[in-house]
Amino acid sequence: MLEVRNLHAVVDGKEILKGIDLSVGAGEVHAIMGPNGSGKSTFASVLAGNEKFEVTEGEVLFDGENLLEMSIEDRARAGLFLGFQYPVEIPGVSMANFLKYALNEKRKYRGEEPLSSAEFLRTMREKAKIVEIDGKLTGRSVNEGFSGGEKKRNEIFQMAMLEPRLAVLDETDSGLDIDALRIVATGVARLKRPDNATVVITHYQRLLDYIVPDVVHVLYDGRIIHTAGRELALKLEEQGYDWLINQYR
Repeated sequence: MLEVRNLHAVVDGKEILKGIDLSVGAGEVHAIMGPNGSGKSTFASVLAGNEKFEVTEGEVLFDGENLLEMSIEDRARAGLFLGFQYPVEIPGVSMANFLKYALNEKRKYRGEEPLSSAEFLRTMREKAKIVEIDGKLTGRSVNEGFSGGEKKRNEIFQMAMLEPRLAVLDETDSGLDIDALRIVATGVARLKRPDNATVVITHYQRLLDYIVPDVVHVLYDGRIIHTAGRELALKLEEQGYDWLINQYR
């Protein structure tokens, strides 16, 4: 589904990504871990098409298509979803209108008819149960006045509505208490299907108790320096990154 080959990217003249290689298949969950400043959020932003970052080398294929040549909007329409570390507020735009427009744009891209208002509301009610989101929140402006936990829960609600082929979740666990973490992570796990995939960027093993990864990668200094199974996350939780970084150096 996703093939990343020798990906390099710079921001403000500084190289952040220095040759990332990654292959993600349908039905898989990949976790990317690493110290602060390793390039994890930059990698997510490059996949999503953030124009702040310039790709200088390499290629990214999404379902066989050149992702780097696609606009931000077309990446989303094709099924790429980015869960932000710090979800933004959009005053004056209701959640319902925001999601209905986004969902119908995606359906239009696939040659499907738009959902009727009744179909959309029924879908919203069904998906809201996945992340235990209060129905009152869906009538408010996007993330406006939401707590940190509500914002993250709202992101996974959006993910449930849009049913992306590939979800890239950038530190979804950041700032969550134990209960909010359980609800958000369990919601992500429930959305796993044989035809979609998830890339989870995280610092903490605790998230991976709920979103069980097939593969764990360690990203350091702009490169993936080690890849293993879920047991790697447990070892990192106990021993930190120094043992790996020392080997890399």
